[in-house]
Amino acid sequence: MLIALFVVIGYLAGSITFGYWLVRFTKGVDIRTVGSHNLGATNVWRTYGWRYGLPVMLLDVLKAFVPVVIATHVSGELAGVLTGAAAMAGHARPIYLRFAKGGKMVATAGGAFLGVAPVLGLVGATLWILIFLLTRYASLASILAAAALAPLAYGLGYGWPVVAFGGAAAVGVLVLHRANVRRLLNGTESRFVLRRSRRRADPGPAEVPASH
Repeated sequence: MLIALFVVIGYLAGSITFGYWLVRFTKGVDIRTVGSHNLGATNVWRTYGWRYGLPVMLLDVLKAFVPVVIATHVSGELAGVLTGAAAMAGHARPIYLRFAKGGKMVATAGGAFLGVAPVLGLVGATLWILIFLLTRYASLASILAAAALAPLAYGLGYGWPVVAFGGAAAVGVLVLHRANVRRLLNGTESRFVLRRSRRRADPGPAEVPASH
């Protein structure tokens, strides 16, 4: 019963789409109408710069980390894994947006693994950063780092729930990035720019820049 409660809490926390609400409250814009039309931190960062993207990224990590670390300490590893999976599902299909398409779960997955398997979470985050710095493709870094989670979990000696969670997370991230995979294969995927040009005006609700 307690595990079920943690799962519900994880899903509700994951459903808090900080990218959507922060841009809606501060800019009056639906982030889903600009950039790549995604409400995750990457699109927020691309469209409005790091001052918006970085807080969204950190909050997307924390919304999974907090319930997962509590569930893990109270009810064990399996409870933490299930809570993390629920948080990721909430981010992908948030109840507060009537189950509309959400984000791609990468930051939320990072928070979940940091909560249930801290060493694995740190190694995965480090791998993501290294791949991103080498290629400047956030999508490629996300896919490859996620794909490494299950083998890393097994090698680091984590139990089967964490290993299985790593495999499931890899599949979920790959499915949500399938359009990015096509663009990577076609050579049309856009590299990430850390700093937005100051000359570029903030896009309004009617302006839709090229998709990334």
